[in-house]
Amino acid sequence: MFGDICLFSFTLVNTGALIFILVFFIITLSDLECDYLNAQECCGRLNFWNIPKLWLQLLVPILLILTGHWILVLMNTPICVWLIRKFHFISKGNIGEYDPAEIH
Repeated sequence: MFGDICLFSFTLVNTGALIFILVFFIITLSDLECDYLNAQECCGRLNFWNIPKLWLQLLVPILLILTGHWILVLMNTPICVWLIRKFHFISKGNIGEYDPAEIH
């Protein structure tokens, strides 16, 4: 019982961190649209946070597998697969998921 409380408390904090990162992405893209940032600087900021975003998202299903919450693991699987696929299939010649030549 206490393990579930800690797990779901950690998951809540983890989800808050993911929401913070996604709001940062929206603000950065908005700054690019308003010409406060150039495309190179914007892509550098966004690409920096892609790996922490991926690991934060993958940490939840790993902990859920260890505690035996199989239905919740199945609910988290599609987004994890999508993020891994997006991370590993970056076009050749791009500097990361966000590329200055394609973002503007």
